Amino acid sequence: MINTVKPIKPHYRLTTLILFWCSLIVVSALYLTIPLLSVFEDVFQVSSSDAAWAGSAFSFAFAGGGLLFGGLSDRYGRKKMMIAGLCLLTASTPFIGTVHEIHWLIVLRAIQGLAASMFPPAVLAYAMEMFPAKKKVTILGFISTAFLMASIVGQIYSSTVEMALSWKYVFYILGIVYAVSFFLIASGIPKDITQKPEGNWFTPLKRIGGIFKKKSLPFCYIISSTLFIALVGYFSTLGSYLSSSHFGLSHQEILWIRAAGIIGMFISPFDGKLVAKFGVKTVLWCGLIMAGIGLGLVGVSENLALLIPTSIIFTAGIAMALPALISLIGTLAGELRASALSFHMFMLFIGASLGPIISIYLIDTQGHRSTFEVLAGLLLISTVVPLFIRLEKKESKTQTNSLNQTNVKSH
Repeated sequence: MINTVKPIKPHYRLTTLILFWCSLIVVSALYLTIPLLSVFEDVFQVSSSDAAWAGSAFSFAFAGGGLLFGGLSDRYGRKKMMIAGLCLLTASTPFIGTVHEIHWLIVLRAIQGLAASMFPPAVLAYAMEMFPAKKKVTILGFISTAFLMASIVGQIYSSTVEMALSWKYVFYILGIVYAVSFFLIASGIPKDITQKPEGNWFTPLKRIGGIFKKKSLPFCYIISSTLFIALVGYFSTLGSYLSSSHFGLSHQEILWIRAAGIIGMFISPFDGKLVAKFGVKTVLWCGLIMAGIGLGLVGVSENLALLIPTSIIFTAGIAMALPALISLIGTLAGELRASALSFHMFMLFIGASLGPIISIYLIDTQGHRSTFEVLAGLLLISTVVPLFIRLEKKESKTQTNSLNQTNVKSH
């Protein structure tokens, strides 16, 4: 079934800005509690493992919810799902700052994670369907940049607010930000085409199995998990590495060094031009190679002056590969695009969950520098995967030339 999309060219810049901003602040919630774990230990008088559940509760809810809500956006509309997610975030987030017991913090973080999971698959599907093909990879680049920047912005925001005010205001202020973002989405972007509902609420979960019947599509999810194993594993290792006796940097200094990685992430919005010129698979492949080489060089250098530029190369590679991968998944999935993108987000988050576990194990057994090298090797091995992904001519052409089709059948 092919739908004719109403052009949004007159609103392109405004819509892009709104989607970028909302993607950034929604996904930032995932990383808020990383700098606050020691604070939670003191405030609630709990162990570090108990305090860590403030992040894990969000993570599990985010991963599971994404599988369900991505498919539901097929039935009820992308914009409606984004509005619902921001509405629930607006209502739940400020209450996190009012809790006095750790178990209520965990419960509310789970609710917050469930609310946040409504947004990413819906915004990705919205971008794929509502933007002209020649702008699709560009908008996906902006959204991917927001997802990546959130890993740094969320930590810097919560750390800064906690030091200036208190941990409670991290959630009070963010609740206000979500309320403003709710208004921006509700009134600032065009309405998408809602598909006719079919089945029940659990039908989208049943459709997940269909994406594995699409040729080449399952290979993409290997890369999905690998990218965030490397990215989150890198950040986890970097913090421990820079705070070790070799560097002895403070928490705030480490955050600013992490922030330097944002420079590399700004390559994402230019992915559209790169894909138009070189093809989506080539851009994906080059991004993986760049990320692997950059991360490998981080492990080689013991000089802080060299570590920063090599880390920028690494994040630039991730930022190049991610939007190309999203575009490739959207094309291969065809009518199952929303479910496929939801599963992509699920696999990203599985990778994000495994990243710290792998890095902590490697740091304990091999050391920091070897950890960087292993993660780099994992990225370089994944460069073989695109060789098994086949695009028919019709699909390849759709990546850059088709202006009116939103559902493309894969072959």
